[in-house]
Amino acid sequence: MKSSDQVRILVTGGAGFLGSHLCERLLKEGHDLLCVDNFYTGSKRNINHLLDHPYFELLRHDITFPLYVEVDEIYNLACPASPIHYQNDPVQTTKVNVHGSINILGLAKRLKAKILQASTSEVYGDPSIHPQPENYWGNVNCIGPRSCYDEGKRCAETLFFDYYRQHGIKIKVARIFNTYGPNMHPDDGRVISNFILQALRNEPITIFGDGSQTRSFCYVDDMIDGLIRLMNSPDDFTGPVNLGNPNELSILKLAEKIIQMTGSKSKIVFKPLPADDPRQRQPLIDLAKEKLGWAPGVPLEEGLKKTIAYFEGVVKVGH
Repeated sequence: MKSSDQVRILVTGGAGFLGSHLCERLLKEGHDLLCVDNFYTGSKRNINHLLDHPYFELLRHDITFPLYVEVDEIYNLACPASPIHYQNDPVQTTKVNVHGSINILGLAKRLKAKILQASTSEVYGDPSIHPQPENYWGNVNCIGPRSCYDEGKRCAETLFFDYYRQHGIKIKVARIFNTYGPNMHPDDGRVISNFILQALRNEPITIFGDGSQTRSFCYVDDMIDGLIRLMNSPDDFTGPVNLGNPNELSILKLAEKIIQMTGSKSKIVFKPLPADDPRQRQPLIDLAKEKLGWAPGVPLEEGLKKTIAYFEGVVKVGH
């Protein structure tokens, strides 16, 4: 029986890393879920356990084509998020950010639905300000190999705010910083999944550059909590708002920690840094604390322990 406070929610990219965790959490809160994914990087394995849930529906669809459904809220998470995947088809990456955003915003406009955009810290590029506040406009190369994602997400933010100003749509924009946890794609080329898999296989751990570049890692449960708090915040708060863990760590220190936690025999090897790879990444989260009452709470060691356990299962089944 559908309760009066149950909301019909669309999650695009719902079979991906973040999307699958978001679907699970929203179902636990009693909502009616429509998960949309074209399975370019999403995996049925991430949502298999949800398929029999009475309020979970799965639709294979590419949001670069219009979508005709009836929902109350939309979380737009559809887009490959790791360089190895978004650079594999850069034109499609730009399309999903631009055409996809236009289609999903058009749907929100027709339905008068509230819509949240999963934007990214990559809108700041290789930042010249550290840590990065929301009012920083960024330092982005618009013609480099990462531009399809960086500029695609920047254009998506532009579209969201233009629809907000022109059509009065209720929007929320989250700038997501490095997030990790179970359900990460094993071959996404991201630093945590790479390091854990290499460590578990006792293969050399590859660091690009000298390892002094920094990242700030947020455990997935904290990130999902931030996204839901943002969606449920007052309508006059649109963001953009940084969501991430402000505890900064060098890539070399991360590699050493993962070797130690897995008991691996892996050695560290160094390779040249890819083009436009940011040297620093650390969110300023004062706005999220003030407006959402949100700050990450899962310590890195605890999150890594759960993530390592997940990848131990992946290594066993040979994915």
